[in-house]
Amino acid sequence: MVNRHDAAKRFHSGGDDLADLIDNARPAELPTPDTDVPMVSRSVRLPVDTYDRVRAAAEARGIGVTTLMRQWIEAGLADLDESATVSLADVRRALAALAHPTAA
Repeated sequence: MVNRHDAAKRFHSGGDDLADLIDNARPAELPTPDTDVPMVSRSVRLPVDTYDRVRAAAEARGIGVTTLMRQWIEAGLADLDESATVSLADVRRALAALAHPTAA
């Protein structure tokens, strides 16, 4: 395996070295997308504390931060046009709260 410094040196020297370097390289292992839908990448600036909370929430659900943020955005948009999809767990929690109200 060629280290980064040697690879850069070989790249800048030109000639057939670059083609050999590419031919001998191992394929990159890229993460599998979690959807077949084409996506647009956007940058979002968050306070560190907020990001830590989002990361913890994603880890608790066993999903990635981006996936959780996308779910929250989609739920918020669905709420705007009243086409919200509600998770079964949320429905169960709401029903349980109605069945056993706490004293105020």
